[in-house]
This record gives sequence, C-alpha cells and structure tokens, in this order.
Amino acid sequence: MDATIVLLVSFVILCLLRVPIAVSLGLSSIFALSMIDFTMYPVIHKMYVASSGSALMAIPGFVFAGIIMARGGISFHLIEAIKSWIGHVSGGLAIVTILACMLFAAISGSSPATAAAIGGIMIPSMVEAGYSKRYSMGLVAAAGTLGILLPPSIPLIIYGVVSEQSIGDLFMAGVIPGILLGVILIIFAIVNARIHKYGRLPKQNMKERLQKTRKALWGFILPVLILGGIYSGAMTPTEASFVAAFYAFIISIFVYKEMTLAVFRRIIKESINITAMIFLIIASATIFGMFLTAEQIPQDLAHWIEGSATSKWTFIIGVNILFFILGMFLDSVSIILITLPILLPILILFDINLIHFAIIMTINMEIAMITPPVGLNLFVVSGISKEKLGEVVYGVLPFFGLILIGLILVIIFPQISLSLLK
Repeated sequence: MDATIVLLVSFVILCLLRVPIAVSLGLSSIFALSMIDFTMYPVIHKMYVASSGSALMAIPGFVFAGIIMARGGISFHLIEAIKSWIGHVSGGLAIVTILACMLFAAISGSSPATAAAIGGIMIPSMVEAGYSKRYSMGLVAAAGTLGILLPPSIPLIIYGVVSEQSIGDLFMAGVIPGILLGVILIIFAIVNARIHKYGRLPKQNMKERLQKTRKALWGFILPVLILGGIYSGAMTPTEASFVAAFYAFIISIFVYKEMTLAVFRRIIKESINITAMIFLIIASATIFGMFLTAEQIPQDLAHWIEGSATSKWTFIIGVNILFFILGMFLDSVSIILITLPILLPILILFDINLIHFAIIMTINMEIAMITPPVGLNLFVVSGISKEKLGEVVYGVLPFFGLILIGLILVIIFPQISLSLLK
C-alpha cells in the first residue's frame, strides 16, 4: 500500500511541476516498483516489447497515412465533398467533422490517427466559421474515438486473439454501434449549433457538388481498398496501414500534385512527433501496468467484482467501473491484455456473449481515449491545435455523456452489436 501511495503522490507532484504526463507516469511507476520486491531488469525490455507489437505497428503507418492525407490534399478534397452536400445545414461543419472521422475510421483502425488526420483540417475550419475552439477540439477528440470501434479496429483484433473469437465477427459487430455513436454525436451537433447559432455555409448547387465529389473520388476509394484487403485476407491491419500511406503518397504526388519536398519534410516531422508521443505514453503505461500486475491490483479488483456480483447486471456495472478506472491510466491494449484473461471465466459463468462484451469493452476504451490523464486523443488534439491539455479536457466534457448513452444502449440491447452476425 505504501508503494501505491508513493506512486500517486509522485505522479501528482511531477504533473504539478509540468513534467509531461508520459514521463510523470513512467517515473512514478519506477519509484513505486523500486519499493516492492521487484527486479528492475525487465522494465526496458517490457517497454520495448509493448511498443513494438505487430498490432501497434499499424499506428505509425496510419498516422503517417493520415498526415499525408491531411497535407497532400486527400483529406481536404474529401471534406470539401462532404461540405458541399451538408455544409449548409445547421451544425454543418460539426456534422462534416463527425462523418469525416467515421470515414477515416474505416481506414485507420486507430483513434489517435483519426483525430490527427481530421483535426488538422477541421479544427481551424470550425473556428473560422464561428465555432468555439474548445468545442471544436472536444468534438474532434470524441469523434476520433470511433477509430477503434468502426472496423478495422486494433483493440478488437487484440481482443479476438486473446479470447479466440473471430476477428471478422468482431469487426461486423462494431459496425452498427459505431454508426449509432456517430448519429448520437450528429444529433448533439445539430442541437448545439441551433442553441449557439453557429453559422451555416452557403448552399452549393448540384454541379458544384458533383464536381467536388468527383475530385474526392480517389479518397473515397481508400476505405474500400483497405477494408477490402483486410476482409479478403490479403492484408493484415499493419500491412494495410502502409498500403494506405503508399496510396496516399502516390495520389498526393501525381493526382493532386500538392506534395513538395518541403511538405514531405513537414509530414515526416509531424509523423515522428505524434508517433513518438503516442508510443512514449504506451511505454510508460506499460511500466504502470507492471506495477499493477506485481501488486495484483487488477486481479484483486476483478475478484472483488466476481465476489460482489450477484447477477449478470451487477457484474457488467462493476466491470464498466473497472474499465473506467484503468482507462484513466492505461492504454486500451494494456487494459485488454491485463483484464481479459481474468474476466473470460466470469463472462462464461454469467453466459455473456463474448462478441457483445467485446463491443462493450471497446466503447469503454473509447471513453478512455478522452479521459485524463492518459487519454491519447487528448494529447493528439492538444498537439495539432497547439493548445494546453486542460483546454481540450474542458472541450471534451460534454461528449463523455454522449458516448455513455451509446454504451448504455449497447449494454441493454445486445442486438445492436449482434444483428449483423450470421
């Protein structure tokens, strides 16, 4: 218990000293580990292993692809095409942001990559149109979480490996819940725009719409290429990420002709910065996970839930609380790998469908993506908007409730997740 107190106190002190969150988490975890009967030799190795897993290697590929799309014209033309059709409605730009995130989610499989690709274009556009910057950042961070629910999804792949469930079925199960959350965000965007009287874009005629859609066609092909490759078995998600990057690179050079040496250097720099930031947090969260595992904290929590739960519903409530607590400090991969092997026997005991539970778990991971202090999307949006992390946190607060509504609906109505399965 003393080690846990040292971890919490040192983490708070380091954060107050404005040490980066990733460094604060890693150092405080090392301090705590040094106080217990634990050898420090495997720490570096564990950090390396956590950051070099084959599934995680899709992140730099899709971050790279996303920034190429953002800087090379693809995302711009995609967003312009969507704007031409719905930009004139109330909350049009916010709706465009959500739809663009959903479209990019079908390419990336990564929430941070989705937030990075769309946020770089849409946050300045929304601010210029009269939306508050805080709201714009919060919307991008929240809509970006759809990157791990709509297929392809890296967390769902890891869940499938650990639980021995069909990854294809898991992907199919994520489609309707992902669309449902997108619709909830869109409804909120429309209502919020009417309340705050956010401006609308001028309505475009059919000729302009068709022209912009035709120009964006190369971008619309990309999700079909990626998902088709993954579903057909021709590509793994990691391979698909670099196919996406290569495709985006070629289109940016030869079709849109917006790729110059200066732009490419900027893309490389941004990709390295964002990827390094994400992987440093993952590595630091791994050290924290080592402490939790050494102290048997997740196991104790899970066993407490098992002993306290008198029914299926009390178990589900308890496990959602567990995911929320762990999501404040750990990345989704760590949470799945630490908790799922412990929870699987309990899920079978309560006869809970493992595919349905995968979606419940993934939506909790979405919430974790926007939960401080280690929410990855918060850091991505803070980086691309050049605003303090606190401003992004304030902006994202209203969206917690919206995603929670979606989570509750998915929990109560399993058919939302299972209706597309054979």
